[in-house]
Amino acid sequence: PLVSAKHLDFYRGRRVMVTGGLGFIGSNLARRLAELGADVLLVDSLIPSYGGNLFNIDGIENRVQVNVADVRQASTMNYLVQGRDVIFNLAGQVSHIDSIRDPYTDLDVNCRSQLTILEACRNHNPRVKVVYAGTRQIYGKPESLPVSESHLVRPTDVNGINKAAGEYYHLVYNNVFGIRACSLRLTNVYGPRQLLKHNRQGFIGWFIRLALENRDIEIYGDGTQLRDFVYVDDAADAFLRAGASDACNGEVFNVGGQHPIRHRDLVEQLIRIAGSGRFRYVAWPPEKKAIDIGDFYADSSRIKTVLGWEPSTSLDDGLAATFAFYRAHFDRYVPPAAPATAGGM
Repeated sequence: PLVSAKHLDFYRGRRVMVTGGLGFIGSNLARRLAELGADVLLVDSLIPSYGGNLFNIDGIENRVQVNVADVRQASTMNYLVQGRDVIFNLAGQVSHIDSIRDPYTDLDVNCRSQLTILEACRNHNPRVKVVYAGTRQIYGKPESLPVSESHLVRPTDVNGINKAAGEYYHLVYNNVFGIRACSLRLTNVYGPRQLLKHNRQGFIGWFIRLALENRDIEIYGDGTQLRDFVYVDDAADAFLRAGASDACNGEVFNVGGQHPIRHRDLVEQLIRIAGSGRFRYVAWPPEKKAIDIGDFYADSSRIKTVLGWEPSTSLDDGLAATFAFYRAHFDRYVPPAAPATAGGM
């Protein structure tokens, strides 16, 4: 469609910055931006337990600029935001378990650093457009399904609270200071270049690793919980559309999958497509049960109406592409030295 060509043309020659640019979604977005002829600056702290990985930009190293820096550092951010047309703000601490174990770091990365970036924009580049990577986690346990953007925000864990605060900072800077900003509330994103070295950053990457290693995938409870999944290329397209449009300024949008699927059906599909792996049912670990939200799937009709976005990759195709990628580059994502323990903790 015409819309599509227009939002892609927008990036030719545009000066774009991606925070968390060596991470999972950031690096996939960086690849698209490089293809579209943007001038791309990737900022990433490369903190070891986070998702940043230099191999994520393999093949495009010479078409992007990388600055290894921590977004919490004000003097660095004041300098880096200058002259940028669009900032895709994906830097964050995304592990819910880590946020419960170490709430102060989560606060630092997901709140303070967002403020640092926005202040840098206000003082050094007030004309920039900022697209924030939000999360469905801020809704907490759904009152009704599917969940639309008008659902109450009431997170069930520390990470959700800090991500909600980070999102609201962006909206306030849009409304009060005129820094054009919007937030994409992502559901479970999966695909190539996701962190696999531990299981604290969402279960789908971990399940993919277990299937590849032909190990047991543990399904909590009876596996009937519903979730929706978005392939990373579709998520990247949502960012590209939001960055190129002023219709979304000051707004929040759900970015959800095509259809909800039960956990156990997802696992069976994974194993079938991988051609390896097994599963078994286990009781819920108490620490996970305490922050679990039950069934969740998003209503993404708003972003379709405003930006023309909808997910286009089926779960079958997305998983097949994901397995093919990791089969080819497994050692770049799972260090050979450390065999994972059965529980994966």
